[in-house]
Amino acid sequence: MSADERQEELRRRLTALGFDDVRFARLDEAPTAPLRAWLAAGHHADMHWMERTAEKRLNPRLVVPEAKSIVMLGVNYWSEKTAPAGRPVWARYALHEDYHDTLAPALEAAGRLLGELYGATRDDYRAYVDTGPVLERSWAARAGLGFTGKNAMLISRRHGNWLFLAAILTRLEFAPDAPVKNDFHARDIGTLCGRCTRCLDACPTGAFPAPGVVDARRCISYQTIENKGVIPRELRAGIGHRIYGCDVCLEVCPWNRFAREGRRLLLAARHDLAELALEEILALTPERFAEVFRRTPMKRLKLTGLLRNACIVAGNSGDASLLPQLTALATAHAAPLVRAHAVWAVFRLGGGPALAAAAATETDPLVLAELTAEAAAT
Repeated sequence: MSADERQEELRRRLTALGFDDVRFARLDEAPTAPLRAWLAAGHHADMHWMERTAEKRLNPRLVVPEAKSIVMLGVNYWSEKTAPAGRPVWARYALHEDYHDTLAPALEAAGRLLGELYGATRDDYRAYVDTGPVLERSWAARAGLGFTGKNAMLISRRHGNWLFLAAILTRLEFAPDAPVKNDFHARDIGTLCGRCTRCLDACPTGAFPAPGVVDARRCISYQTIENKGVIPRELRAGIGHRIYGCDVCLEVCPWNRFAREGRRLLLAARHDLAELALEEILALTPERFAEVFRRTPMKRLKLTGLLRNACIVAGNSGDASLLPQLTALATAHAAPLVRAHAVWAVFRLGGGPALAAAAATETDPLVLAELTAEAAAT
């Protein structure tokens, strides 16, 4: 079997494992995406691991010494299933069991394939599903999985904006696939978007200071998932009904006209989550949270974070029937983070007078800050 035939056999067998796209790139040039400038501007918010791993992200050979190639793998998670009208809105990817877990067995099998076809050992590669020090989107663009759009996302001509990415850094040398567009350099990001600015214009919180640059501090996905503290008051109205993540800059992209349902061999759908009513979420106990969200991405957020988000959605709902639940959370919940956001929601729905007694006895600075801000606003 020639080298080219063996590489195509690897591609075929990786596809058979469930990966919807398999591409190769050489690690002969580090991405020139402006990671350092992005970090220096503070666009990573408090995701300090991005700073700690910056050099490894820019130099994969600090992760796998003498690495020569990267195998980029894509899994299509597009589905037409979304939240019914009147329900909280979840990012599409979250309506599955956690992809970090469901893709892991396939990556282990991919490693065995490298051993079978190339004699590779565990020292010859490292595989990651969105958890390692790898600039997945930049390398995916170099490998031809897609191109980097003005929304800073990888956009596939086959799958639109809807790919989970996994990467294998390896000492093996593979023939590189051609990129869709040479957008490995910052100056070329978004060129295949043409004059379209739908993603930039649609962002509810103005998270794009420039095409291809996301300021996490203003991004709904960051605020509702990665931020473990108070969500800034000036961003809460823009969050709307989005309880976990945000797909706005993905959904409006014209390239999605090519998106189709994938094979889903490596995914486990949890579309039942889209049916959850806000009242049920606001009433979650730790036991019920563990039961409903077991094996989902939301387990990282924990109940406190989900209730914080649910309070914002409730405050944006205009539904005064939620006031009893919100008032109870604002006055009696054990977590100050939940109480603080419930205070905001209660005032948004016109129930502020019911918190007068709580204001007299509250001692936590987070909650007091919200009560003070709302009193000043009214």
